[in-house]
Amino acid sequence: MENYVYSSEASEESDCNDDMREGFCCDSSNLHACCHKEFNGSMHRSSDYKLEDPSCNPESPLKVTFEEITSAAYKIKSGIVNTPCTRSHMSNLTGMDIYLKKDFLQNTGSFKERGARYAMLMLSPERRQKGVIAASLGNHAQAVCYHGHLLGIPVTVVMPIIAPIMKIQKCKEYKANVIMDGKDMAEARKIAIKMAKDRGYTYINGYDHPQIIAGQGTIALEIMEQVQDIDAIVVPTGGGGLLAGVAVAVKNLNPDIKIIGVESERCASFSMAMESEKPVATPIEGTLADGLAVPMVGYNAWETAKSLVDKMVVVKEEWIAVAILRMVELEKCVVEGAGAVGLAAILAGQLNEFKGKRVVLILSGGNIDTTILGRCLERGLAADGRLVKFKVTVSDRPGGISELCKVIGSIGVSIKDVIHERAWVTSDVFSVEVKVVCETRDYAHSLELRDLLLARYKKVKFDDIPENMAAAPTVEP
Repeated sequence: MENYVYSSEASEESDCNDDMREGFCCDSSNLHACCHKEFNGSMHRSSDYKLEDPSCNPESPLKVTFEEITSAAYKIKSGIVNTPCTRSHMSNLTGMDIYLKKDFLQNTGSFKERGARYAMLMLSPERRQKGVIAASLGNHAQAVCYHGHLLGIPVTVVMPIIAPIMKIQKCKEYKANVIMDGKDMAEARKIAIKMAKDRGYTYINGYDHPQIIAGQGTIALEIMEQVQDIDAIVVPTGGGGLLAGVAVAVKNLNPDIKIIGVESERCASFSMAMESEKPVATPIEGTLADGLAVPMVGYNAWETAKSLVDKMVVVKEEWIAVAILRMVELEKCVVEGAGAVGLAAILAGQLNEFKGKRVVLILSGGNIDTTILGRCLERGLAADGRLVKFKVTVSDRPGGISELCKVIGSIGVSIKDVIHERAWVTSDVFSVEVKVVCETRDYAHSLELRDLLLARYKKVKFDDIPENMAAAPTVEP
């Protein structure tokens, strides 16, 4: 980890630390040590500034307390939606008593508003006047922009060039200064931190700022009031801020409730931290749960959560797609991949120890791009064994393809697409290869189609019919 240090040149950061002192135990003797690591009394590396987050020190992480979370709950309640936590229609299908905390119903579509509002409310008047800055692909940026607009605080957000257009536009609608810069979040973050130092802004980390963690923990206080006799709460996990806040709140109110964190296999940074017993850099691949794609767990989040988490689950991408599909079909809820990972873990059979028990899933966000949603639904259908693709060689004489369509339709399978190719069938000039995409009722129906075609035609090849996904409840036709 690169070093970062305090110097007189960086003294403007002290206002930020004063704000932290209001809500967190950090005395004046170690305050700057809490935010900077000494290195030759200056803030530079060669000709560059050492740019690090002033609220996150790996050498002296801050542990968020239950009292801070209850304080946050009181201060933000007038500006945050107390979202419903209702029993899921999938309870009977999964064998669990499932409740869904629908925090995607916040004004900006995610739980991020809780921490963002609290962090800005705790700013001193001077820091409010100077403004805040954040780096984000979307949800945190929208939350900071929205509540900055409500509170009259100038907001700048640095969004990497890969950020979704819809989320960029939303930030602009809240009158924020939106800067599109950086090829990824790492570069955007460096730009934001340097701007904070140069211009006197307060940098608000989206998952590891202590006040962000405290604000996110307020979701657990609402859950505890809304649902009785909870056995486990399942928390989407990226940088660890939501997991840390929820774990502190729940374990202080009822230590018997299990706290389960869930990550995508393509961004399992918290699981890697548990293996290494400290936050470590983790390779990140593209994932449907892009809101959880954080390459390293936050230091404050790790310090707060590490002894309170009962289990971490890593789910495969296909189960996230199926979970998004189930949410749309059975719950009429449109959630992003990050919000669906809890259900994905259940559908994949990774939480079977809670069969017959009461489990709360946090639906953390619903800001999914419409194009991506379409892809997710199709991928979910394919992973569920309900969208199948195959090649079959049929007679090229009149009626050959018509006969194939009749065979497929005879068992109630719907044809979505048909492409036929003549040039690549070299063995028989009187034959044609037909590529077909079909929609079936369920996995068993797909197998029925496969067996029927194999009995009728000599050359049939199905692409990627998944293994039996009977663990996943399906929609009745």
